[in-house]
Amino acid sequence: MPVNGKHGDPGAALNDFVAIVRRLRGPGGCPWDAKQTPETLKTYLLEEAYELIEALDSSDPGKIKEELGDLLLHLVFLSDLYEERGNFSLAEVTAGIAAKMIHRHPHVFGDAKAETQEELHRLWQEAKAREGKPAAVPALGQVSPALPALVRAQRLGEAAARLGFDWPDVKGALDKVEEEWQELRQALSQPANPAWEEELGDLLFSVVNVARFLNIDSEGALRRTMFKFIKRFNVVERTLAKEGKTPETATLEEMDAIWEACKKAKAPIP
Repeated sequence: MPVNGKHGDPGAALNDFVAIVRRLRGPGGCPWDAKQTPETLKTYLLEEAYELIEALDSSDPGKIKEELGDLLLHLVFLSDLYEERGNFSLAEVTAGIAAKMIHRHPHVFGDAKAETQEELHRLWQEAKAREGKPAAVPALGQVSPALPALVRAQRLGEAAARLGFDWPDVKGALDKVEEEWQELRQALSQPANPAWEEELGDLLFSVVNVARFLNIDSEGALRRTMFKFIKRFNVVERTLAKEGKTPETATLEEMDAIWEACKKAKAPIP
């Protein structure tokens, strides 16, 4: 079965791939693929989305290409499942999103003008309204509860800000962080109780709002920090191994000294 390569036509390559998926699910195909349903694919779809994010963080084109393909598999797979049920086809999915993008970008495909982010958002919302999107949904209710917590927190802050419920500048957001930090410290001075979790959540949300003011993606910032933490701890483990030690047998002081040396070196972390 032909699959177009680097310089092939995307439409032809996608058609080839759809045929492969249908072959896998058809008679004489793969028993595992044949028994999948939209419900069983949810977890795999989420895993592939996160693996693509990890690849994007790596900036490795080879990994990104591979993970894009893995995610595409699930999008084609799901579309084919619903076509089997007589609901819709991949062609309808593609045509639908194409029409939506044209309709929601009248400044690109029409005569509308938009010079600022606020004007762009207004055009987007007006287009959604013309599509018959429910107007009765509360503003914050439009932010999906299925989003990762940090992403959802940032989107909620953005939605509230568009309604005028916001500080005038980043100083207000920073003052809120300080306020929530003091409230957490006060809660921690008392025996363990639900207020610990509540105040910690308030502090995290206030920090996300600072990120919003700084135009920083809080989810991406935390991912990069975790990546840096893992790489630096790998240096700690390798350095200890050269001394015949492990993190379990080394002292905290020894590990902290290696950690600080790694920070001061400011060299790329391998």
